[in-house]
Amino acid sequence: MNFSLNSAKAQKVWSDADNLWILLVDGRQLSISMVCFHRLKEASAEQILDYSLSGGGLGIHWDNLDEDLYVPNLLMEITSTPHHGHIA
Repeated sequence: MNFSLNSAKAQKVWSDADNLWILLVDGRQLSISMVCFHRLKEASAEQILDYSLSGGGLGIHWDNLDEDLYVPNLLMEITSTPHHGHIA
C-alpha cells in the first residue's frame, strides 16, 4: 500500500482499555497502545472522545488534556513529540 499524506488523516478516534484507535479517511484503522500516551492513558473514556480534528484530520487535539497528535507521525510509529521544551 502506498503511503501518502492524503490518506494519513483521521476521521474518528476512540479507545478501549489498552489502545487508542484511529479510523483513517481511507478506511484503515490504526491501533496504538495507550502506554505511548501518558495523558491519554490517565484520561477517562469520555475525555478521550472529547477531541477535535485539525488540518482536515492531520492533527488530533484534546483541549481538556492538553494533548496533540500528528497522524502521519503515528503511521511512522513516532508517538513522542516535543511539547513545551520536553518530550510528551
